[in-house]
Amino acid sequence: MKQLLCIAAGLFAVAATAQDFQGVAVYQSKTKMTITVSDDGPPMDDGLKEQLAKLSERTYTMVFNKTESVYEEEAKLDKSSLMVGGYNLSIAGGKLYKNLKDKAYLEEKDLMGKEFLIQDSLETHQWVLSNETKKIGDYTCYKATYNIPQVQQPVENEGEEKEKGLLDLLPEPKDVVVTAWYTPQIPVSHGPSDYWGLPGLILEINHRGTTLLCSKITLNPKDKTEIKKPKKGQKVTYAEYEAIMKKKFEEMNEMNRPAGNQSGNTKMGTTTIRIGG
Repeated sequence: MKQLLCIAAGLFAVAATAQDFQGVAVYQSKTKMTITVSDDGPPMDDGLKEQLAKLSERTYTMVFNKTESVYEEEAKLDKSSLMVGGYNLSIAGGKLYKNLKDKAYLEEKDLMGKEFLIQDSLETHQWVLSNETKKIGDYTCYKATYNIPQVQQPVENEGEEKEKGLLDLLPEPKDVVVTAWYTPQIPVSHGPSDYWGLPGLILEINHRGTTLLCSKITLNPKDKTEIKKPKKGQKVTYAEYEAIMKKKFEEMNEMNRPAGNQSGNTKMGTTTIRIGG
């Protein structure tokens, strides 16, 4: 089905040299979710199904100029969250500020009620440009891709498995391919989420079963929006935040571990929620 892109009348291109240039882009995010329940597993709670459905579709707005952008989820009356083991896992994301000139970013994160401000350098993606094109609304877009290398996950009792030759039977992990569609008609290097670095605004991203598609663009709106850096939360680097998050989830898993599992004598049915590809 052809995707329609709404644009302000008469604005089909922009001179990036304009000192007061600004744009506003709206992105729709859709994520594939696969839920698998084993035969001896408990049925999935209807409330959890509803929460997961809300997570699969979101709307984001990005305000940008030549070098800066602020990307955030549109406000909802019912903010999405998951209740797991007594924890309220907040899902709503905070502001993501990118500065392409300084190659730096700031991002607000809420982890189980505690606010963090990630301050770090932008990751440089090794984009491979293609001549393949398609239309998104009235814009001609070009395809670009980059690969995220994957490594084999550690295996329990690796020494024993290696002796048996079983490790040789494991399939080699495949690289994850990120696909972007950008338009040189809007010559800025911004994109949704943490994507950037192409010779034109990124209008679509496909990554691990998630699609981010631009549904509306307004160039040089009459009422300008000030691009403000986020300030809320404890300042951490991305690596520090990852370590904190890992520790929190390990604590949560330990609290929810059934007593029988500690001795290895109890088998329980499982529910697997696969997000993305």
